[in-house]
Amino acid sequence: MDLAHYILDGNADAVEFCTHESFYHVLATSTYVLQEDDHPTRIGCIAIFNVDAESGKLELTQKINTSGVFDIKWSTRHSNNQISPLLAQADADGYVRIYRLESSDASGKLGNCVNEVFGELISSSMNLCVDWDPLATSMAVGHSDGTVSIVSLDESQLTPKQTWKAHDFELWAASFDIQNSMLVYTGSDDCKFSCWDLREDHSKAVFQNSKTHKMGVCCIAKSPFDPNTLLTGSYDESLRIWDLRSASSPVNEYAVSLGGGVWRIKHHPHVPGLVLTACMHNGYAIVRFDSDGGAQVVETYKKHASLAYGADWQRGRSSAIATCSFYDKMVCIWFEFPRLLFTKCSIAVASLRSPPSSKTESSLHRLIRSEAKMATGGKVSFKVTLTSDPKLPFKVFSVPEAAPFTAVLKFAAEEFKVPPQTSAIITNDGVGINPQQSAGNVFLKHGSELRLIPRDRVGAP
Repeated sequence: MDLAHYILDGNADAVEFCTHESFYHVLATSTYVLQEDDHPTRIGCIAIFNVDAESGKLELTQKINTSGVFDIKWSTRHSNNQISPLLAQADADGYVRIYRLESSDASGKLGNCVNEVFGELISSSMNLCVDWDPLATSMAVGHSDGTVSIVSLDESQLTPKQTWKAHDFELWAASFDIQNSMLVYTGSDDCKFSCWDLREDHSKAVFQNSKTHKMGVCCIAKSPFDPNTLLTGSYDESLRIWDLRSASSPVNEYAVSLGGGVWRIKHHPHVPGLVLTACMHNGYAIVRFDSDGGAQVVETYKKHASLAYGADWQRGRSSAIATCSFYDKMVCIWFEFPRLLFTKCSIAVASLRSPPSSKTESSLHRLIRSEAKMATGGKVSFKVTLTSDPKLPFKVFSVPEAAPFTAVLKFAAEEFKVPPQTSAIITNDGVGINPQQSAGNVFLKHGSELRLIPRDRVGAP
């Protein structure tokens, strides 16, 4: 279901919804344009939008002209006591730039803009990709010469800490392990998929697979729900699901062909086993996979007229999706049908004969989601991280949406072996959650990613 679209000035290659709760409505996009003449130059821009999926609005709030941009990523949590979210940019001039998101009003709904706070030349080659570590204190940056750099961020500067030759050709994918920030995965045009331990000598990878992918590796996405599952995408048009339980020799469990090079993979923020993929010449696909070795395309979106590069899910209450395509310079906001998230739902949506208005569409979306939840027993999933442990262990719980959240708090505390009477659950942004409500209400208000913190650590007796 289409909600809104916008035509940018340059070729669109990335879209990223902000991952911080107060700014879930903020969307960043980037462009890359090669100006071919006697002295070719690469230019681009960062564009910031406010997205209101309920009313179908996509409002441009800021545009910053910059070098050609290959990739952007929001920080996954507040780092170095930063109050506002940070946006990292990997650009064609070899610079990594960091922007801070700011708002002109207390609600965070108006006047969102970003200001550059750091910029550092990292490489003499082009920066092709960037990814934050789980604590948002450093980044992995892939380069066009096959090297990868680890860049740290402190209160005053960006500092390259490590750089090594990881691949023979362009390195399009560099991704931290979500559960272990000492591991970095890389993928390249040399068809190799590798894992590196930042504590070890980089002359030898933890593993390097050179036989499975038939063409270059474009993207890598570790599951936020299962520490043993990782997905890769390749120019060979296959989405592959890997089992990482054998650390030195991961197993490619199965693959699904998507009919186009798999440029980007995004896990659904709340639903395990559901991913959004950008498939270059074949639009976008939503894929469901499970631990039993099954994978299937459950929805496609082909409203873009050129290369599908950027894709992301909006977090929070909305299930909106942002996508962008290269040559038509277009950013689109759309909904996936909620029935895809709940396989037991039998609601007939094929009877919709004409596109409803955005207001009607939003109401229908909520109705289908509500009925779908009832059809599946109405469960919600939470990823709860224990913040008092420096290793930041987490557990994923699925509970009935009608369950009292006090029971979720008690269960989570017992699982982590901390006293439930002196513990509290807060959001990733530090907002306290009143446990005297249902699990479903907490999920709708705050999403699935929460933090368990001992009461004495938040100032209570």
